[in-house]
Amino acid sequence: MHAKYTLLLAPVLAMLTLSPRAEPPSYRAEAAAFTREMVERHGFDPAWLQGLIEQASYRQAIVDAMDRPFEAKPWHAYRSLFLTPERIEAGTLFWRANAELLGRAESTYGVSPGIMVAIIGVETNYGANLGTYRVMDALTTLGFAYPRRSAFFRSELEAFLLLSREEAIDPLTAVGSYAGAMGKPQFIASSYRTYAVDFDGDGRRDLWGSNADVIGSVAHYLRRHGWQPGAPVAMRARPRAEIPDHIPIAEKQPRAPETTLAELSAAGLEWSDPLAPLAPTTPAILMRLDGDTDEYWIGLQNFHAITRYNLSNLYALAVHELSEAIASRVTASDGAAP
Repeated sequence: MHAKYTLLLAPVLAMLTLSPRAEPPSYRAEAAAFTREMVERHGFDPAWLQGLIEQASYRQAIVDAMDRPFEAKPWHAYRSLFLTPERIEAGTLFWRANAELLGRAESTYGVSPGIMVAIIGVETNYGANLGTYRVMDALTTLGFAYPRRSAFFRSELEAFLLLSREEAIDPLTAVGSYAGAMGKPQFIASSYRTYAVDFDGDGRRDLWGSNADVIGSVAHYLRRHGWQPGAPVAMRARPRAEIPDHIPIAEKQPRAPETTLAELSAAGLEWSDPLAPLAPTTPAILMRLDGDTDEYWIGLQNFHAITRYNLSNLYALAVHELSEAIASRVTASDGAAP
């Protein structure tokens, strides 16, 4: 580090050491080390950056929330959070209000409108719940005081500071989830920098205020993660007999499609092909989820693409079912296929 940076950091590091906080003892040392890294690696002004981190607050509620994620719920309880008449109706209204943007995103990236709408619906109820935590609070708390995943959240804090500089975002006023996800589609900072698009052409990527940027970014993300235009997502399966041990079965944690439909059929699984028959060689994954009774589902490549958005089979299946419910409502109300 340049000597001038060391001199500039000295007083603000002292402030950090003396500042009374309820954070764990290691928090301040971790914050100081991170600041030095950001100054050396990205040329941030040390006094400005340390002052910024000093204004972030350790939040025990964020740590507590990390230890009880929604995805820990059983499938029937998780599903009931999102497959509600109110969310379906709100999704129908969002689709109608943004039909042109959804159509343009589908033409550009090949993602069906229902999936785009459902992801925004599951993430933030179409923008009604953008989160209540300052992103700086979330990422400093988890980056400096959550050892189990501190390396990941330190990298996200780095990405957030770079994003703030690139997109002229005020880092102290940006709000999001307890894990630092932002905007209507709840992108973490690294995803925001990599996958967000300026779909309205105004020179900024605004995932809070621009539905165009939100819709385009969701579609771009899925396409970059293997979405296949026009292909189905998942279908309900029915075992005819006990499933052989050699057939992999996923539960909450996603797995890449590694079994063919021919192998699943030979193992005694039945299903109804969506829209058109699928080739026996189609890669798939069998899932067992705990409903009122166990539910079996077959996930295809597009299902796997949704799990790249949130690493949970529960999440991807909720998006799939919500998308179908909204699309059905739009079809019924408009009298034509969406």
